Amino acid sequence: MELKGRVITCLVNQGYRVTDHGTDTGESVDFPLFAQKVVPHVLQGERAILICGTGLGMAMAANRHCGVRAADCWNGEVATLSRQHNDSNVLCLGARVMEPALIESTVNAWLTTPFSGEERHQRRIKQLDELN
Repeated sequence: MELKGRVITCLVNQGYRVTDHGTDTGESVDFPLFAQKVVPHVLQGERAILICGTGLGMAMAANRHCGVRAADCWNGEVATLSRQHNDSNVLCLGARVMEPALIESTVNAWLTTPFSGEERHQRRIKQLDELN
């Protein structure tokens, strides 16, 4: 919940509209159900941020859907590359493993980095979509 609050504050302070589809307690929940809630929005062109203990479970759950490219990012460089090379549309963060000082820079890098559009990256994204 602490990481979620920090991410929401960061987004709101930058003027983003935030729709929270997550839990509102600190109790353990079944993360696939929450990942599932954002998929329709992502498939309509929105981007999403998902949070769990490591970010891995959310990435796995979200990536089960064709058209979703969820990336578990732990710093700004990884977030930047996930956007530039993979056109990631879901950022996954790990509340238990992420350095608090890196949260804002990671989110900002992911939000502000455009997809490069290079042919090799487009080709690979197409290949990912064809796996389903």
